[in-house]
Amino acid sequence: MARDQRQQRMMQKEFDKEAWIPKTELGKSVKKGEIKELDEILNKGLNILEDGIVDTLVSNLESEMIEIGQSKGKFGGGKRSIWRQTQKKTKEGNKPKFATMIIVGNKNGYIGIGKGKSKETMPAREKATRQAKLNVQKIVRGCGSWECGCGGNHTIPFKIKGKCGSAEITLMPAPKGVGLCVEKQCRKLLEFAGVKDVYSKTKGKTKSKINLMLACFNALKNLSRTKIPERYVKVGGIVEGKIKDGE
Repeated sequence: MARDQRQQRMMQKEFDKEAWIPKTELGKSVKKGEIKELDEILNKGLNILEDGIVDTLVSNLESEMIEIGQSKGKFGGGKRSIWRQTQKKTKEGNKPKFATMIIVGNKNGYIGIGKGKSKETMPAREKATRQAKLNVQKIVRGCGSWECGCGGNHTIPFKIKGKCGSAEITLMPAPKGVGLCVEKQCRKLLEFAGVKDVYSKTKGKTKSKINLMLACFNALKNLSRTKIPERYVKVGGIVEGKIKDGE
């Protein structure tokens, strides 16, 4: 477990924009400075195929590994681990593979999640980090709690559901100061998205952390897909994406 914690705290390599050589037209436009905001890409529904695009446009991007597996051994067996290990039996012997899940976000309206699998731990971590950056979405926040009604953006604007496999999660607005009343790993996802207060309810096989995390991510994505009346935007203090200075 101590080893997992050390690996989880490993710092990301600093992104070097000058050394980055984009391969797509979108990436070239970002490096030239023609596109200065990630919202310009997301609003048009363009596919992000290079993680350098997100590194360039989103500042203070943080990442954290999710505990999706279990440790093995006489003393550490049964404890949660950031690595999910599987083995394939062949004539040459057992061939292990490691899977991991990573979330990335700036704690200000942008969040992404990715999963990676490889024969070794570090390549799996790199795959998951890259996939998470390619899946970055902007999150809608507001104050949809009738108990609060402060017009801030500390929670979500309305009740929303997300599902993946048999795991289903319902996120509900909560008044200011309640905190994140949700499963531990999902709490990390909401923190990275910039949500501070929320109630939750889960159904199905929630012990499968991969499905539960994806269900929570789908719920956050559904916030942006729901049409919100203009008269409710000001009343609910609804903000999509990052909160700019002065808002």
